[in-house]
Amino acid sequence: MTIKAYKLAFLLLFALFSNLTSNAQVRETINLQNDWKFIKGNPENASQITFDDTQWKTVKIPHDWAIGEPFIKDGDGNTGKLPWKAEGWYRKILDIKPSYKNKRVILVFDGVMAFPKVYINGNLAGEWDYGYNSFYIDITNFLNFDKKNILAVHADTHQHDSRWYPGGGIYRKVQMIVTNPVHVNIWGTYITTPIIKENLADVRISSIILNQSKSDQEVKIEHIIVNSNGNEIDRDSISRTVLSGKDKNLEVTLQVPNPEMWDIKNPVLYSVKTNVFIDNKLSDSEITKFGIRNIKFTADDGFHLNGRRVQLKGVNLHSDLGPLGMAFNKRALQRELEIMKSMGVNAVRNSHNVAAPELLDLCDEMGLLLFDEAFDKYDAKIDITDDTNFEDFAHRNIKNFVVRDRNHPCVFIWSVGNEIGDVQNNINNGFQRLHTMVNYVDKYDPTRPVTLVNDNMQSAALRHFDYYDVHSWNYGRRYRLARELEPNKSVIISESASTVSTRGFYEFPLPDKKTDFTKSLQVSSYDLNAPAWAEISDDDFMWQQDEPYVAGEFVWTGFDYLGEPTPYSNQEVKKMGMTDKDASRSSYFGIVDLVGIPKDRYYLYKSYWKPEETTVHILPHWNWEGKEGDTIPVFVYTNGNSAELFVNGKSQGKQYKKPDSKNSVERFRLMWKDVVYQPGEVKAVAYKNGVEIETNVVKTAGKPYQLKLTADRTELDANGKDLSYILIEAVDKQGNLCPLADNNINISIKGDAHIAGVGNGNPQSFAPFQSNTIKLFYGKAMVIVGSNNNQSDLLVKATSKGLKSHAIKLEIK
Repeated sequence: MTIKAYKLAFLLLFALFSNLTSNAQVRETINLQNDWKFIKGNPENASQITFDDTQWKTVKIPHDWAIGEPFIKDGDGNTGKLPWKAEGWYRKILDIKPSYKNKRVILVFDGVMAFPKVYINGNLAGEWDYGYNSFYIDITNFLNFDKKNILAVHADTHQHDSRWYPGGGIYRKVQMIVTNPVHVNIWGTYITTPIIKENLADVRISSIILNQSKSDQEVKIEHIIVNSNGNEIDRDSISRTVLSGKDKNLEVTLQVPNPEMWDIKNPVLYSVKTNVFIDNKLSDSEITKFGIRNIKFTADDGFHLNGRRVQLKGVNLHSDLGPLGMAFNKRALQRELEIMKSMGVNAVRNSHNVAAPELLDLCDEMGLLLFDEAFDKYDAKIDITDDTNFEDFAHRNIKNFVVRDRNHPCVFIWSVGNEIGDVQNNINNGFQRLHTMVNYVDKYDPTRPVTLVNDNMQSAALRHFDYYDVHSWNYGRRYRLARELEPNKSVIISESASTVSTRGFYEFPLPDKKTDFTKSLQVSSYDLNAPAWAEISDDDFMWQQDEPYVAGEFVWTGFDYLGEPTPYSNQEVKKMGMTDKDASRSSYFGIVDLVGIPKDRYYLYKSYWKPEETTVHILPHWNWEGKEGDTIPVFVYTNGNSAELFVNGKSQGKQYKKPDSKNSVERFRLMWKDVVYQPGEVKAVAYKNGVEIETNVVKTAGKPYQLKLTADRTELDANGKDLSYILIEAVDKQGNLCPLADNNINISIKGDAHIAGVGNGNPQSFAPFQSNTIKLFYGKAMVIVGSNNNQSDLLVKATSKGLKSHAIKLEIK
């Protein structure tokens, strides 16, 4: 089902639920997006009602305070060379209606980096620490109902530690929820399906009812299940007394006949409407989506979904959104997932921290499994300081993480951490801390397996795997010892490959070793390079073919991300005799670049992961002026098992994949390593079992002649959040991509919209992400156009000196 279809289905559900009760709206959810004031720094008395913030910058939430600022060229490439380490204040006038006087008002923050303190009218209403986690605060007792109310939020990243770019500020959405005193608690409804048969599924629904009224209340709770077509399936109710100031968990079991199973092939969602009545009067109502599916890991046959084995074809995704930074945008994430699915991905790991809740919504809707991870290290990288009580931190953070996410059918495993050296080696009570985390996950959701992600192979001898359910290991078949010691548990390769490359860049000769890196500060896109601790993509393909107990892999990474620029970090470039200024500011790991333009490796994965779809991809480009007569290696990535290569019509011979080879690249790639270069045309004709499946051609391009714009979507919603990603390319007179073009591009917009960001995928670029100019990088760049809140016809135009311009029309509805 498409995203548009899901929107339509949701509208149908909403209409149905509206008809199920004639009561007035009893729960309001207001998105606090616009009209925030922001300043970087810490002015005195910034929380007070009388503070003058008129000179502060007006911003929208989500907001990342560093992404639009200049790069620090000699800064730390590991965290993106951006000024994220700072403190700042946000202020907003809250629209508190007189009718709220006898209600409860709750603020829900999806993520604030970091250590947020929330003030209402100058009073501290609540605070949090872990910058990636969601939290909520009841602000009712701090409100004025007859005058102005000021919300002020202070965030401070000075104590936050990171191995990548973490951003700063209120970088995910903020909602204000208004309810009656007797209501379902935030994330208070929990739906499980303990019994699933072909003709019937039991659906167990429990809701925590909170009584914040001044007297005990006889509460009736009603649950209604509705299918994806808007039809009511079943309903039931239960009544109990809830004491004043207390909560009570009320549970019913409903039944769904002939259940439609949520699956990666058919992600069917049901909904539960929960109604809370006091004296037969509706006091609260909420809608919760869920799915019905079976998941199981087996010792020798990997992962099973709904009774069939499914190989996990996964990617790791960091939280940043390239040129948008950490400021969350649902369309940007949706686009990332669409690109990954087009390559054959069926699973995602949110490396390594609590994700935006929209990631789970999208995975549910798009049929993607989620390896849901809570933490990186158990230290300042998750905002644990010397003063932190670990038990308290673990409990409240695991609770929020699990209860927020546990109704999502996409979640098939929980992870309590990644590559934590002292935990793996039981240093500083490592196993005790691991046990604490796992126990709290089990407390709030015993229906899914739990894991810890590991990287120190020898630590398995200490048997930390006795505390969790599935072996999860990163790189180099490091799962071998754990599997030998405990063969009754399945294995996930939680980080695979870490192949590094730069889109459009090729170096000669081919590397003798995977760690052969040059001073070019770019990595060849022949896909043969990886750090010493990792491997190339083909190795993981081979290991999974040879070891069926491996449930699958999660590639490091699907997209390039800000920070961690291996092999050109500050430390690594100094070893090469260069300086901090030479270090890059973003990664080379991605299968696609920082703005979502596929690298060659995208087609290697697609050829293996999506064999039902024809792929024939040729690399490199064929513009090698000055190399006439030299040999140029040519690779073809295809779902076929052989191909014949032609240069200007002359056959270079046929190559065949070798499925039994011990050399992994021979199993999955077709390679002609000594093709003599001459300008013209390279053609590959691919075959599967001797039958031709498709032909592809790469031509030598002439000089850049004109620009070409291609939008991923031409219709946007007028909500101030929608985006269109517009690819900018330079082409010759015949329309061939000019693969070496590096022209400067100017971008203009006519209409009510804005440039949300620009980028070109170059990890060495220190040009600003928020600009109306961008330089082509190997022939391509990207401009991200954002909608405002009004309907408008748009004309987006790209110009460059000496090139014919191009414009494209968009519409904001």
